[in-house]
Amino acid sequence: MTEELETPPSLNEQFENLIHLEDKLRIREFLNNQNISDVAELVDEYDEFASQIIGNMSTHRAASVFKILDFSVQKDVIQELPPLKSAELLNELPADDRTAFLEELPSEVVKELIKTLDPEERRITLSLLGYPEGSVGRLMTPDYIAVNSDWTMAEVLEHIRDVGRDSETIDVIYVVNDKGEFVDDMRIREVILTNPEKVVSEVIDYRFIALNVNDDQEVANQIFRMNNRVALPVVDDQNILLGIVTIDDVLWVANEEFSEDIQRIGGTEALDEPYLEMPILKLFKKRVVWMVVLFIGEMLTATAMGYFEDEIAKAVVLALFVPLIISSGGNSGSQASTLIIQAMAVGEITISDWWRVLRREIISGILLGSVLGIIGFFRVVLWSQFFPDVYGSHYLMLGATVGVSLMGVILWGTLSGSMLPIFLKRAGADPAVSSAPFVATLVDVTGLIIYFSVAYFFLRGLML
Repeated sequence: MTEELETPPSLNEQFENLIHLEDKLRIREFLNNQNISDVAELVDEYDEFASQIIGNMSTHRAASVFKILDFSVQKDVIQELPPLKSAELLNELPADDRTAFLEELPSEVVKELIKTLDPEERRITLSLLGYPEGSVGRLMTPDYIAVNSDWTMAEVLEHIRDVGRDSETIDVIYVVNDKGEFVDDMRIREVILTNPEKVVSEVIDYRFIALNVNDDQEVANQIFRMNNRVALPVVDDQNILLGIVTIDDVLWVANEEFSEDIQRIGGTEALDEPYLEMPILKLFKKRVVWMVVLFIGEMLTATAMGYFEDEIAKAVVLALFVPLIISSGGNSGSQASTLIIQAMAVGEITISDWWRVLRREIISGILLGSVLGIIGFFRVVLWSQFFPDVYGSHYLMLGATVGVSLMGVILWGTLSGSMLPIFLKRAGADPAVSSAPFVATLVDVTGLIIYFSVAYFFLRGLML
């Protein structure tokens, strides 16, 4: 008989055994031999040991793990680590990742942590924090390789060997002149494959893409996506090269922007902390403002109903279809606003495309409204065949009222939902503010006006 091979313990089981042994040397050796992503998963799984995991790793590897953790975990780790270890960790972090962490903390905490940085790291951090929040300046890192345009390729390679270890990336080499002005960039393959005696200025083509330090981070996200780059240079208004932004930082920004947009689309302010860690009173404040705004908007629905009180009194049956009409309009508006907000977020639509969007949504609104209008008409007609007393003898005109109203309300909802985000963008506001609940509330009120106006047209002299 063959003996069954014993299954080796999983990573989690190995970690649990070492933690119970409390052997720091073995824990340190174990953690330093794991992949960075695996250690990050251990931190997520055993968050109560997060500071011990980070504290028992070599400083360089600890920084690599720390920068990919959620902010809430990062904050707990820094609070629980001994002051000396937290200072080592912060000094080891790349400047852009350190800035991203510090900008989320209260100002008084930031002041204390900055004091623990080495003079050069402190200078760089204060410089990056000095740029506006949400700007490219907060994302960039000064750890890049810059060469002079009159160097030979042999000199460039020698320079890469000297400073490459401390650079964020060596995939792209940045070319400047004697004044520090940005001239162009080169891929590392160009440097390696070109004759060593050639001068940089003979190799570059002077066609480049650069970010301005004051650009919005969303602009950087769009430029990266459009140009398929791993890193882009950052310059000031005088074209002086200040740093670079790498794709990993832009991906984090894109993820945060997406989360904020989803929260706003849901009809709430963007949350600046994880949901479970946000104090309940703060969460209440984030949600109550929009709830009040939407509630006041819905109160207009009652006002509109009151305006048509006489029509409802004469034909009570009209009230039966109010929920159907306003919910269909709200649904069409919510669909349109969600599609347009998402398309604008990824750069598929700009403000100048408003007329193309309008034409498409008119056609979509007519088609959608026709389908639902026909269904609504036949629903009334068929129901009347089985229950003649429900809608009375004028059921055909009532069915026509419901069908035409659905067409009008859905068309209006589609146009409102598609145009409102573009209008807000043009006014300088966040398109995500035109959330689905907001559009639905708007269409509820106007939908009632459309419905009762159509009812008055079809049923005047019959039921009204």
